Amino acid sequence: MQERHTDRKRYFRELAATSADYYIPYLKPWLVPDAHTAVLEIGCGEGGNLVPFARMGCRVVGVDLSSSRISQAQQFFAEEGVQGTFICSDIFKLTEADFRKAGAAVEGGFQLLLLHDVIEHITDKERLLRELRRFLAPGGVIFMGFPAWQMPFGGHQQVCRSKVASHFPFLHLLPVPLYRGFLRLCGESQARIDELLDIKQCGLTVEHFERLARQCGYQVAHRQLWFINPHYQQKYGLKPRRLYRWLGVIPVVRNFFSTSCFYLLR
Repeated sequence: MQERHTDRKRYFRELAATSADYYIPYLKPWLVPDAHTAVLEIGCGEGGNLVPFARMGCRVVGVDLSSSRISQAQQFFAEEGVQGTFICSDIFKLTEADFRKAGAAVEGGFQLLLLHDVIEHITDKERLLRELRRFLAPGGVIFMGFPAWQMPFGGHQQVCRSKVASHFPFLHLLPVPLYRGFLRLCGESQARIDELLDIKQCGLTVEHFERLARQCGYQVAHRQLWFINPHYQQKYGLKPRRLYRWLGVIPVVRNFFSTSCFYLLR
């Protein structure tokens, strides 16, 4: 397990830097965040992704299942001197009343929905994509980012406490019995093993995501596949690098090389 997984303030600041340097520039051809922009992040964690939007004057709202993450988001935003509203809720149960209660009601919906490293954890992805329509303003956009399942660490095994397991590329592609056995051999807790097996069940590929988006009536306004994830600049000091265009058009194969997939849906 890396230090950032326990030092949440550090992780918060790293996310804020990546959001400012890469997410906002990626969005600007379709949406220029300003004081008239309402942003909703689903699965916001400590809220790091929302900080640059708040600094640009956007009205930002974050939703997360974890009450501890929501508390940290409120604390960290206060320490940074920026405004944001955070709601502890299941996105499938979130209602207008919840927004009003939190003082976060937005007339007409949000111009931007932000989901980064979230959809690959959701079992019913089609339901999620359909639910998002409830929150999206007319003409609004959805920014979606996720690691392709077959990429070296697509199983999120970097969260393991074992140095062997956390640095083992493609470990998550083992058959379930072998994967479970290896994690046990490395001394991982049953809770961590269950978490990783759940992620294995929910893994998402480029092809699967694009098929679901079409089925749910979305237009893919833009796609960018990354060979070196932009967030790796903060995590490892690596310069982000886009996936070669010719490689990005090869189904299945591209998933092994796409450490992050950026999408804009309309």
